[in-house]
Amino acid sequence: MRIPRNLSASELIKELIRFGYTTSRQKGSHIRLTYSKDELTHHITIPNHDPLKIGTLNNILNDLVGVHKIEKTQLTEVFFGKNK
Repeated sequence: MRIPRNLSASELIKELIRFGYTTSRQKGSHIRLTYSKDELTHHITIPNHDPLKIGTLNNILNDLVGVHKIEKTQLTEVFFGKNK
């Protein structure tokens, strides 16, 4: 599945919250989200842009893939699947 080209930060944040992240703070136009489960704590910063640049979105997805040990195709299906 292709990465969407017109995704806004608010849409991505909604999906991350559904995935288990919580908003921990905002400084200027950057929103920090935190995921905590057992021993794992992960922080990710999302620029509040509309739309997100494709390279920025790709880097965020790659970070999530590394932390959560999930395939990128699986992650994009969960976030941007046709059942949305």
